[in-house]
Amino acid sequence: MTLQLLISTIDNGIEHVAQQILPPQTDVCYLVSWQHSEPDDTRAIPVALQRKDIQVTHLEGRGLSRNRNNCLNHATGDICLICDDDCRYMPDRLQAVLTTFAEHPGVDVATFMTQSEYNHKTYPDTIFDLRHRFTNYYPTSFEIAFRLSSILDKLRFNEHFGLGAPIFQCSEEEIFIHDALSLGLQCRFFPVTIVEHNHPTTEWTRATQPGVLMANGANLFINYRSKMFLYPLPMAWRLHKRHKVSIAYGLRHIYKGLFHILHHRQIATAGILKK
Repeated sequence: MTLQLLISTIDNGIEHVAQQILPPQTDVCYLVSWQHSEPDDTRAIPVALQRKDIQVTHLEGRGLSRNRNNCLNHATGDICLICDDDCRYMPDRLQAVLTTFAEHPGVDVATFMTQSEYNHKTYPDTIFDLRHRFTNYYPTSFEIAFRLSSILDKLRFNEHFGLGAPIFQCSEEEIFIHDALSLGLQCRFFPVTIVEHNHPTTEWTRATQPGVLMANGANLFINYRSKMFLYPLPMAWRLHKRHKVSIAYGLRHIYKGLFHILHHRQIATAGILKK
């Protein structure tokens, strides 16, 4: 069984990727999707990435979910791990991903834990089925791994969501898990740390931007539909307490995203290829 790290990067981020690659391992390989915001980018692939176990593919334009899907288009590993270009890995943690899937053959998609000085997430202390909600837990993209055979020609990242998307600037990972569950895939959380990420995430650095708040509103429709009108006020209150923006500002953009997807419901299922 092989593990393939699917690394999405854009422009100068390729230099960060060159710094995160580990020495060769027999059952680990890398696929880098290098996005170019300018079509005339002629930079060469860094020497550190010119190895037999590393494949670099190119994609013009912007959109993180587009970039992740470009990885899916070229992926070949038995197990694939979603990665960002500012993550750090260790051999034993990558082996832990392979071990998890080997010991749980019925699992299609697994989420794990991140080590980070910026990480204030709440993690369960035991394995649990992602079909059931755990208070304050949510997945982050680079904590997600899956069997490629389980999602091939069935599931992609919804390109209406994520950094660089036209309207909704985050929440692509929560929607990916939601779509996997809607397809009947077995999705589990495992209390195993697999990655180090010592940088602030979108949750903190861009939390007050309209596109992020609109994505949060749209995600209420997708993941919390039965209670979607109960959450905007508490969300706006937390935003006010953490980032000192007005409650009215938060509510305006959260509701804008929620009502946009209510009127364009086909957006919600754009990541599902086949049921």
